[in-house]
Amino acid sequence: MLYNVDEKGYYGQFGGAYIPEMLYPNIEELRQNYLKISQEPEFKKEFDYLLKHYVGRPSPLYHAKRLSKKYGAKIYLKREDLNHTGAHKVNNTIGQILLAQRLGKKRIIAETGAGQHGVATATVCALMGMECVVYMGAVDIERQQPNVQRMQMLGATIISAESGSKTLKDATNEAIRDWINNPTDTYYIIGSVVGPHPYPDMVARFQSVISEEMQWQLEEHEGRSYPDRIIACVGGGSNAAGAFYHFLDNEKVQLIAAEPAGLGLESGKTAATTSKGKPGVLHAAKTLLMQTEDGQVVEPYSISAGLDYPGIGPMHANLFETGRGSFEYITDDEALEACFELSRLEGIIPALEPAHALAALKKLDLKSEEIVVINLSGRGDKDLETLIKYL
Repeated sequence: MLYNVDEKGYYGQFGGAYIPEMLYPNIEELRQNYLKISQEPEFKKEFDYLLKHYVGRPSPLYHAKRLSKKYGAKIYLKREDLNHTGAHKVNNTIGQILLAQRLGKKRIIAETGAGQHGVATATVCALMGMECVVYMGAVDIERQQPNVQRMQMLGATIISAESGSKTLKDATNEAIRDWINNPTDTYYIIGSVVGPHPYPDMVARFQSVISEEMQWQLEEHEGRSYPDRIIACVGGGSNAAGAFYHFLDNEKVQLIAAEPAGLGLESGKTAATTSKGKPGVLHAAKTLLMQTEDGQVVEPYSISAGLDYPGIGPMHANLFETGRGSFEYITDDEALEACFELSRLEGIIPALEPAHALAALKKLDLKSEEIVVINLSGRGDKDLETLIKYL
């Protein structure tokens, strides 16, 4: 079974590049070059150097003993929250900015939801001395102030998306519009495994360092290179893609995606795409998305600004359709509870996004000898404004 992308840019029936003609040159240039450039020895050398000495990789695989005791299994946390910038997003922005440089681009644009990808993009732009414009929904700007201020500190220009739900999908629309208008000097760094081919594959490859490290770290801890289960939260799905990547074809490993149920699956306030979505085209790729009878995108909702996306990456849509991935739906309240639980059991304050992955533990029938890895994709500093209300 092929769970990775095929030569046409599809994962099963999902993926592809449904792009307006005006975007064709940009996407085609990328498609022809992304594998060639990222496999050059010089590129690899610089990428690996920056991941090690700038991002601080490898990120630890930490045996959470008190959490393990509570849930009755061996639970490890992949500590992406300890990366420079506080989340997994920087793995991808380092890769893409090196690619942009080699394509001769001078200006970088990005979209951001929780602000983590915006910060990671602003960070690498400062590092490389490139102009940076970040599109962010007005609602997200409001609820993610610390990240907005970090981006400003790093020299980025932030443009507020005022249309629709004023969140991630609207910021993405604005960024795509910008790119159409500035095709020659601008490069668009997409932050998740979404958008037209080759983005989902490219982002998954840059994030795959997560599961690559997991293999040798588990070997060190447990004397075997794979866990029984991996749990990761999914909005668009880049941290999950990175955590699942090297285990996609290993059927011994259960891949568990935690999606945001918001106020509940039937509440009308949710972002649980695989439960509420059906096939359609969003942001230039065919995937599962939440839509009305006549195909209008339904506004997503989640307490977590990084998960309220109405679609899902095509890789995950395919994992859902083939049954290779198991999907759990986590409400705001369950995520909050898991967030406080980890803080008080292990002294680690997770972001609200991976708190959804932690909350999935309660829904699983775990056995004491099982090895479970949770991808802790980001730290909770950015969410203190929200969390403080529930103290």
